[in-house]
Amino acid sequence: MWFRIIVFIVVVVIILAAGYSIYQIYPSEPAPMPQEEDEEIREPEETGKVYSVLDKTDLIRVENPEPNQIITSPLIIKGEARGYWFFEADFPVKLLDDEENLIALEIATAQSEWMTEDFVPFEAVMEFETPLGEKGILVFEKDNPSGLPENADELRIPVLFD
Repeated sequence: MWFRIIVFIVVVVIILAAGYSIYQIYPSEPAPMPQEEDEEIREPEETGKVYSVLDKTDLIRVENPEPNQIITSPLIIKGEARGYWFFEADFPVKLLDDEENLIALEIATAQSEWMTEDFVPFEAVMEFETPLGEKGILVFEKDNPSGLPENADELRIPVLFD
């Protein structure tokens, strides 16, 4: 009789411990994500816009232009991206005004073998008409021939117009 009671108590304790462990691994509310100071570039307060510049240096690195650089046409775009950022050796680069209207679209082209997971240099020359506003965004889109949202990615760099 005592043996059954002790076994029952041990089983209940094991079940409670397992439940508590699962609760600790999967809490009911997600923990807040830590944010680094350099995670965002904020535009001046009068615009109220925030351009997210997530750290994508493990995917794509832009040599020219740099964030908040003054650009003029023709704009020479240079950098390097992982081979899987390309499709058929290229990917689109868009120039948007501060209202996110398309100003120009150009195709960045791989400068060496792109069918690799390593970094591949790319270049593009973008010609555009200077908009009325002073600010814009250069968007480097990962080429996504599937069209699936889970395969999409981009890097946004704020720029200034002369």
